[in-house]
Amino acid sequence: MTISMQGKRGLIMGVANDRSIAWGIAQAMHNAGAELAFTYQGEAFGKRVEPLAASVGSDILVDADVMDDASLDRAFTELKERWGTIDFLVHAIAYSDKSELTGRFINTSRENFRNSLTISCYSFIDVARRASELMPEGGTLLTMTYQGSNRVTPFYNVMGVAKAALESSVRYLANDLGPQGIRVNAISPGPMKTLAGAAIGGARKTYKHTDQNAPLRSNATLEAIGGTAVYLASDAGACTSGEIITVDGGYHVLGMPQSENL
Repeated sequence: MTISMQGKRGLIMGVANDRSIAWGIAQAMHNAGAELAFTYQGEAFGKRVEPLAASVGSDILVDADVMDDASLDRAFTELKERWGTIDFLVHAIAYSDKSELTGRFINTSRENFRNSLTISCYSFIDVARRASELMPEGGTLLTMTYQGSNRVTPFYNVMGVAKAALESSVRYLANDLGPQGIRVNAISPGPMKTLAGAAIGGARKTYKHTDQNAPLRSNATLEAIGGTAVYLASDAGACTSGEIITVDGGYHVLGMPQSENL
């Protein structure tokens, strides 16, 4: 069965470069027929995103800083003026000070805890409120998480706490917005070779370990994550909400590494 997103419009937040998870999702949605808009933060990221957006036929790029209410207001006002309504939103935004993604979690600073939770979790709630106002006929909100939310992962530290809060927010938002026909879900890939993933201490070892031990003996691909996002945002996902969909080659089912790697 081919899943179509013809006639659907949506906003992609969090593309950093052509290896971003958000970009993999954008490509899959474009290939399924969706019309896309993009946000970026600051001129440097804008220069990276512009040619990518153009390659999928999009000329809607808006500067949006999730730490600035006025910036988000302008971004969603511009989107409303251009399109009026949207059918989906993809939130792939997270942050923690790189220096605190090594060492011990107990040394997390108050400032980085606040910034990490605000950017990685609260921003989804904040944009969900704005996006839901552009979904009078219902729609889909998607965010990205990681299993470090519920299982201790070396050096993931405060991001694990932020993702746990994000996953809880998915469930509460799904309940709040369900009566409006708005579905809220998260995708949880395994380790990915992305700009964000590279910031975590021991990233290469983590990627290699999951690649060798996952039941499918493979980490997730951008194509697989994109396909999952298409399913969730399309009519095929009409009855799926409040879920954390794992796309990690099956690694999350393991209790120990494969026997050859013990």
